[in-house]
Amino acid sequence: MASKNKITKLFNIKYPLIQAGMIWASGWKLASAVSNAGGLGIIGSGSMYPEVLREHIQKCKKATNKPFAVNVPMLYPEIEKIMEIIIEEKVGIVFTSAGNPKTWTNHLQQHGIKVVHVVSSVKFAIKSQEAGVDAVVAEGFEAGGHNGRDETTTFTLIPMVKEKISIPLIAAGGIATGRGMLAAMVLGADGVQVGSRFVATPEASSHKNFKQMVVEAEEGDTVLTLKELAPVRLLKNKFFEDVQALYARSPSKEELKDLLGRARAKKGMFEGDLEEGELEIGQISGLINEIKPAAEIVKEMISEFEAARKEVADF
Repeated sequence: MASKNKITKLFNIKYPLIQAGMIWASGWKLASAVSNAGGLGIIGSGSMYPEVLREHIQKCKKATNKPFAVNVPMLYPEIEKIMEIIIEEKVGIVFTSAGNPKTWTNHLQQHGIKVVHVVSSVKFAIKSQEAGVDAVVAEGFEAGGHNGRDETTTFTLIPMVKEKISIPLIAAGGIATGRGMLAAMVLGADGVQVGSRFVATPEASSHKNFKQMVVEAEEGDTVLTLKELAPVRLLKNKFFEDVQALYARSPSKEELKDLLGRARAKKGMFEGDLEEGELEIGQISGLINEIKPAAEIVKEMISEFEAARKEVADF
């Protein structure tokens, strides 16, 4: 891996490989494991009360002396407390998502924190650069969890964003292998963010039932739905079928909200209710066939990346 890589320099890490901050999966165990393996681990604060986040940050610091980050969805109701804790605990890198990057970027940077914003379109990548972020994650609609409305794929999004911004660019959505990593970087990304692959690890805090369903998933088993509320990619299950049945009646937003209710994602991904829970995962789950330690995944991806790079050089 070249020493001049913008992402490894920006974050002071060995490989330009970042683990996504996924709700109910990305606690301190996963983040520290990825950071110790040479990538950048991320604690996903979206499913944590402020004091729970503080505990995860403190445990992560004890488990690794390498850089790690916190992901903050800006729709979070107690975001002021979350940001206060991040600053108090001297976290060096924050990934923001689902909101206006102008809101917190300058404040965090004044405390010496590097800020990365997650986008799903060229328009928001440009706005993020204008807001002064240090890098952007451009995420195609193959990705799991909450997603862009435009359904722009990673393969299309990365070169379009690359054309319009000058700051470091991280590709996300549908990347789980070294070959996928190389493809994204050939298209213009400086690094990659990987979510779904790290769900199927012993270190992920998600429920074993959910991990097993990810491993068993095949092509076509996920779908992007609930666009009227916030687009989300889910595994098909009873809850998804209930959503489809409601759509057949042309529901109002209120009816969709009533069906969604509260804590659906927790019920599915953290508590392991595969029937009534919301099971967020990316399309690439069809390529994930076993649960293995995060360090092994990092090692395999980098090894495959280097091998594929040599193959392409021989063309």
